[in-house]
Amino acid sequence: MAFSNTYLLSPSSLYKLNPVLFSARRRSATLSRFHLRIPKPRFLAVAASQNGGVFTSPEIAKSFDFTSEERIYSWWDSQGYFKPKYDGGGESFVVSMPPPNVTGSLHMGHAMFVTLEDIMIRYNRMKGRPTLWLPGTDHAGIATQLVVERMLASEGIKRVDLGREEFTKRVWEWKEKYGGTITNQIRRLGASCDWTREHFTLDEQLSQAVIEAFIKLHEKGLIYQGSYMVNWSPNLQTAVSDLEVEYSEEPGTLYHIKYRVAGGSRDDFLTIATTRPETLFGDTAVAVNPEDERYAKYIGKSAIVPMTFGRHVPIIADKYVDKDFGTGVLKISPGHDHNDYLLARKLGLPILNVMNKDGTLNEVAGLYSGLDRFEARKKLWAELEETGLAVKKEAHTSRVPRSQRGGEIIEPLVSKQWFVTMEPLAEKALEAVQKGELTIMPERFEKIYNHWLSNIKDWCISRQLWWGHRIPVWYIVGKDCEEDYIVARSNDDALRKAQQKYGKDVEIYQDPDVLDTWFSSSLWPFSTLGWPDVSAEDYKWFYPTSVLETGHDILFFWVARMVMMGIEFTGTVPFTHVYLHGLIRDSQGRKMSKSLGNVIDPLDTIKEFGTDALRFTLALGTVGQDLNLSTERLTSNKAFTNKLWNAGKFVLQNLPSPNDTSAWESLLAHKFDKEEHLIGLPLPEYWVVSKLHILVDAVTTSYDKFFFNDIARELYDFFWGDFADWYIEASKAHLYQSEDKEIASISQAVLLYVYENILKMLHPFMPFVTEELWQALPNRKEALIVSPWPLTSLPRNLTAIKRFENLQALTRGIRNVRAEYSVEPAKRISASIVANSEVIQYISREKDVLALLSRLDLQSIHFTDSPPVDANQSVHLVAGEGLEAYLPLADMVDISAEVQRLSKRLTKMQNEYNALVARLSSPNFVEKAPEDVVRGVREKASEAEEKLNLTKTRLSFLQSTILVSE
Repeated sequence: MAFSNTYLLSPSSLYKLNPVLFSARRRSATLSRFHLRIPKPRFLAVAASQNGGVFTSPEIAKSFDFTSEERIYSWWDSQGYFKPKYDGGGESFVVSMPPPNVTGSLHMGHAMFVTLEDIMIRYNRMKGRPTLWLPGTDHAGIATQLVVERMLASEGIKRVDLGREEFTKRVWEWKEKYGGTITNQIRRLGASCDWTREHFTLDEQLSQAVIEAFIKLHEKGLIYQGSYMVNWSPNLQTAVSDLEVEYSEEPGTLYHIKYRVAGGSRDDFLTIATTRPETLFGDTAVAVNPEDERYAKYIGKSAIVPMTFGRHVPIIADKYVDKDFGTGVLKISPGHDHNDYLLARKLGLPILNVMNKDGTLNEVAGLYSGLDRFEARKKLWAELEETGLAVKKEAHTSRVPRSQRGGEIIEPLVSKQWFVTMEPLAEKALEAVQKGELTIMPERFEKIYNHWLSNIKDWCISRQLWWGHRIPVWYIVGKDCEEDYIVARSNDDALRKAQQKYGKDVEIYQDPDVLDTWFSSSLWPFSTLGWPDVSAEDYKWFYPTSVLETGHDILFFWVARMVMMGIEFTGTVPFTHVYLHGLIRDSQGRKMSKSLGNVIDPLDTIKEFGTDALRFTLALGTVGQDLNLSTERLTSNKAFTNKLWNAGKFVLQNLPSPNDTSAWESLLAHKFDKEEHLIGLPLPEYWVVSKLHILVDAVTTSYDKFFFNDIARELYDFFWGDFADWYIEASKAHLYQSEDKEIASISQAVLLYVYENILKMLHPFMPFVTEELWQALPNRKEALIVSPWPLTSLPRNLTAIKRFENLQALTRGIRNVRAEYSVEPAKRISASIVANSEVIQYISREKDVLALLSRLDLQSIHFTDSPPVDANQSVHLVAGEGLEAYLPLADMVDISAEVQRLSKRLTKMQNEYNALVARLSSPNFVEKAPEDVVRGVREKASEAEEKLNLTKTRLSFLQSTILVSE
């Protein structure tokens, strides 16, 4: 009995049959297999608009030249496209660029924020909103001073030898020479900032804003001076913020030391364990847990601090001590440990500082005075061993705080500093999120934001540096600094106030400290727009700003502070949305670092892959999630750039000659903005325009919601999967084979319409290649960067989409059968298409398209409502409900030769399968071989069995076909 070899064409079965053709990533392989060799197009190519030689047409260049990116960028800038346009009306869209350090050099973190912010800016500019992206750099107090000090050290010069005024002059000279490096590199990424509004945090106007903010906070009693625990950098000789301290797990030593109990016997002692024995000179108590029975008898007595000539400290009880950790005894050194400091303040213990600002021990350490902290540690331990007070030392891993800038170990130190009282500011910032005035994306960071602000500590804003905003405080010579000081806007203002209070002979001097860099940065969204001058045009037009985009790692240190300061000084949140991106990691998910050798340089990446490919890759990350960057991703998106270019070449080569006025009038007469315009379109055109209109709506919504990764994937899939793989190929039937000029004109119009809208939607992601291609298209009235965004809510027809999907399924099925039977690509075969009358009507109308895409013999395609007479000698496939096809086997292969080939192949496959089964049947192999090896053999056997059965089925089918024909 004859046997029908039916193919049920589900996506999964198609993938199993041919993963190259039918995987989600099939892309270019799909069409290259069935590439149509065509004669020279009947339509002449259109010359690109040259714009003074700025742009190159894909008709001339084989691929997009990355070196043209800088030329295109300069052209945009010279045309003033980066400046906001007020004539369009509507609500402004404003982004303040997170100011990179003036010492900085471009890294992938910069590339990420530039990409995301430029996407927002370019989209809103095309939407017609007055759009401003305001750039600038941060003076980076510690980092910049450190760079210049190192430069001077190479010349044998010390900062103190120069004096403050001369040193500051040298820093400004360095800034003028090297400070523009980072902004020039940001330009290379395509950042469409308004560079005429570029700011620097030490600009005169921004400096005035800093002074005004300090004075206003001080007048409200929110700024005060006092001695508190800070992070101290001995090398830099300054306090540093929490952000500038990095903790690392490092191997070290835990020292166990005896503290004798005063008045007790030699056996009465407490053993404490510490990683920093040199701080024992600052001990003011020894603490145990009140429930720890081991030490209950010692509570209330005194302990003798070793090597201090008998200094006594109280033995106290506090639940803060973990009795199960270490020895259960804690030395309290309030001057050198954050937790001890808080405990001492709670209990009223004295605070002893044993360290100088340069990391050497002071006179409190007695004989150890003047020794570096680490030298003192070694000497102290040696002498503890000599006196019998050293119990033991052991290897120990601890979290070591290091300066982000200098790399040295940070010392907790009590120091006189200026602070901002944060609690009343934090309350308003919390309310802003609770009331919906501020939206944080992703939403999960709202909890982190709320937790930090609910547990906020006062902010140490003073730094012992020479580079930065000098604290606007002056002291009276001969008076107590903490009691008699003047806050003023200038030295003259301070002197006038001092003379009014103390007489004309008074002498004053300014506080030597500068403000924390984050203090000026917290004012960035409004100080850059003219504040405190609220009548400034930019302030009135562009404040509050729209979006603050930055890394999630500075949510507390910058974002939250901007929110607090914005509400405090302007009465409103400085931005309505916060978009937080993640870190860029390597392909293995590791953080990039020089020590691992996995740092990827953006500029090197641009040279190899182009800016557009880099930007598109970075934009594929999910908001708030880290992104693994790999060469494979970059290579794939470089190929995407090339595909765009080649599609542009095809479109241009198939448009009418510029001189063919009649053809252009006909082409431009086709509109697609109303339902009646679409009804008469051929099915492929109806389908692709409908899909485009759906895409425009989806993409626009995603842009408005900041779902950039969704946009990138949707555009990628539509362009490559729908437009390039399907519509361009289908259009060839109308362009090259149709005798109907109107049909050809419709295809040309649709090609141009869909392609130019693809370029518009992709432009925010891939600005350079899209602008180059846009300029090559005919009749461009304006640059792509300022062209209007595609209209939304345009007509689409779901029936047309479903019908073309049926045609696609049929085409895929036929292609798959051809691949399975190794039919030569150039060979055309016959086919019987079986369906009901409705399906046959619309499928047969696209007979030319089906023949072209499936490599069928146009004269041998038959449409019928029942199976053909030779069905039992044909490969039967089901493309979908109500749509089938029969492909005569004799058209595709020499059946006898194929039977012989498959018989030999089957014998070989059977032997290979038997060998695998034999291995698995051997207890010696299964029990002794590694588990992963056994699992691998089992998988190979399963795969071999599946292939064996498929080959048997095919062979049986071919043999039955021979019998029927005989």
